[in-house]
Amino acid sequence: NVKNHLKSNNKEVLMLTNGGMYTTTNNPEGLLISDSVEIEPIDLGSSERMLNFYLKPNGVFYINNGKAYIEETNTFNKKYLKKEITPSEATQSGPLLVIDGKHHPALNHGSKSEKLRSGVGIMDNGKVIFIISDKSLTNFHDFATIFKEIFRCENALFLDGAISKMYLKDLNPTELGGGFGPIISVTNK
Repeated sequence: NVKNHLKSNNKEVLMLTNGGMYTTTNNPEGLLISDSVEIEPIDLGSSERMLNFYLKPNGVFYINNGKAYIEETNTFNKKYLKKEITPSEATQSGPLLVIDGKHHPALNHGSKSEKLRSGVGIMDNGKVIFIISDKSLTNFHDFATIFKEIFRCENALFLDGAISKMYLKDLNPTELGGGFGPIISVTNK
């Protein structure tokens, strides 16, 4: 439906992926800003319910003045409240995978918790990279290592896990469907 909606607005869809965690009613878990409108407020709490989201530090992926950023939630929130930034798009998720060039301290090398994972990182040249483990199960530490070592991301954020999907126009054009909350789209217009 998202792809068709964007297409009807004369946008060629290059990529779609679920953009963060969501509640049982498909509402975003944490901050969601779309077209400069805050749809869901930031979540600064903690809970046993969504362990990945609340594995602190968690973070926010956002676009401000056409440039992409990933920041720890509290750092983002201070700038947001002071109106130092006015994001056009933002999604909160967690945990952060890479923080200032280092692995999140709670991510264990050799962990047996291997699942499908999706995430976003910012490379040192400012380009945004989205990764999904697709058919390969991986633990958080190894997934973070891909962002850190291969793509040289200073910061990377886990978006979602087991149900993750990624439509890619040229590489994975049949990956459609699924019940998601927030969705990130990349278009050429």
